[in-house]
Amino acid sequence: MAPSPLLRPAKAVAIAIGSAKAEPWRAALIGTLYAACVFVLYRTEYGPFATSLSLLTLLFTASLGMALFRRPGIAAALSLIVFSVLIALSRLKFDVTQLTLTFLDLLLIDRDTFSFLVTTHPWLKWQIALGTMLVLPLLWLVFRLDPFRIRRRAAFAGAGISLLGMIGLSVPNPEQPWEPFQGVNHISNLARSGVAAVSHLAAHGWMEAEPKSLVRAAYAAAPTEECDVTQRRPHIILLLDESSFDISAAPGIKVPEGYSDFFQSADGKTRTFVAEATGGPTWYTEFNVLMGLSARSFGKMQYYVTRIAAGHISRGLPQSLKRCGYRTFSLYPSYGNFLNARKFQHSAGVGGFVDAADMKAADEQQPDTFYFDQALRLIARERPKGAPLFTFVYLAANHFPWTTTFRPDLTPDWRGPGNTAEVDEYIRRQAMTKEAYENFVTALKARYPEDEFLIVRFGDHQPAISQKLLEPDLAPGELGKRVMKYDPRYFSTYYALDGINYRPKNLASAPATLDAAYLPIVVQEAAGVPLDPTFAEQKRIMLRCNGVFYACRDGAEARRFNRLLMDAGLIKGL
Repeated sequence: MAPSPLLRPAKAVAIAIGSAKAEPWRAALIGTLYAACVFVLYRTEYGPFATSLSLLTLLFTASLGMALFRRPGIAAALSLIVFSVLIALSRLKFDVTQLTLTFLDLLLIDRDTFSFLVTTHPWLKWQIALGTMLVLPLLWLVFRLDPFRIRRRAAFAGAGISLLGMIGLSVPNPEQPWEPFQGVNHISNLARSGVAAVSHLAAHGWMEAEPKSLVRAAYAAAPTEECDVTQRRPHIILLLDESSFDISAAPGIKVPEGYSDFFQSADGKTRTFVAEATGGPTWYTEFNVLMGLSARSFGKMQYYVTRIAAGHISRGLPQSLKRCGYRTFSLYPSYGNFLNARKFQHSAGVGGFVDAADMKAADEQQPDTFYFDQALRLIARERPKGAPLFTFVYLAANHFPWTTTFRPDLTPDWRGPGNTAEVDEYIRRQAMTKEAYENFVTALKARYPEDEFLIVRFGDHQPAISQKLLEPDLAPGELGKRVMKYDPRYFSTYYALDGINYRPKNLASAPATLDAAYLPIVVQEAAGVPLDPTFAEQKRIMLRCNGVFYACRDGAEARRFNRLLMDAGLIKGL
């Protein structure tokens, strides 16, 4: 008589246990692999919450491995390898971006991401090849020596229970914004970010937008106004001034005489630029000023905004300028595969993307004179072709940290105004930028006395040191709450409009305070470029909301505008 189905699992377990008793060293091998997994988590996870979540993640991955191979040994070995690799990648990312790995890094992995890693860490591909050669024979050996067999139904049940536990811990304890900056809890943070990302995608999709409207769809699809390409227009230089703002806004800070003059426009006015980033992610502002949209529309996924938008959004400042005959270029201070920058900027309408490799930059942090010289070379090369030029120039000298003196040879007579060494170094680098900019303007005037240039400068975000300077007596917890609520005090920099042989048009319409996503409108109007229907509609929002974009009506205006662009086919697949 065949054994009852209810007895089969017990019989299978008994056979496995009998086999393990016959050769106990095999069972010890499997136990050692699981102990190694726990040890890896013990070394990188801190606190009862993170430890519990990481152990549930281990149970989840091991259960999936057992469901696939039916052997707990190979499941443990694969879990150990996966955890070790993820922790190594998380530490590598932290060294580059000061952020640990998240679920979206894995969800959005692409050729550019891998290319960037092996470009910046050329030894990585050899380590991958060597590791593969060593690991595959070991995995085969573990597979052969494993005495246990697990039923797939039981393994899937274990995966389901552990997944419910991960969700139960993650949902009531959402990841706080500062946690990825700590450089620890790699596996638990990864698991928690996975729960948050899936929840966000299910609720909002990739990008926030209000429900589809047939009336608005017809409006959004209105034909684009023609632009007279024969009309003379100024060359436009959009200048991203890394981490720059008027630090005299902080109490007790001493600055050199005339320091604040640099932040004024040609009309003598000082204007405030409200970014969506503070302390680091330049690409938020890059997205704002090229696409004219809000990174905050991507919610918890805004860190990946350029990777998500690449190839999916075909509306932007360069795109609009191209319809008026402009040839568009970008001088990018890093490698073009960083966060899909090249593909993203091509989507925005940048025709000529020149990255650090193209410029033969020996180091990503170059003095600003390097990038101004690159801009002069580009203008000299492309100007004879007749069309007006749009050139997006990044500066990098004022990038963190300010705890070391960057290129002291460029300021041999510098004397700090008497702040902390870090603040004085920050101000010194701003003085370097000011001098390099003045020399750049002088060179343009001398070389092209008949050409017109519009230069629009802006600070991409405040430096990381600003938060502790603006309100030094504020408790850290309260400071974190204000940053989380996008208190403009921590997100405000400057924007300025200058002209060479050219008086910027419509400066009266450039508001005293402007959200970053509106800068393309100011640039086009200052250059005398007619707005296409999408920017004309966005200008109405700008006037209606007094220069505020995403925060206007709690995001309703931005969601409505995103839907218009989706209905017009300018945003696809999001």
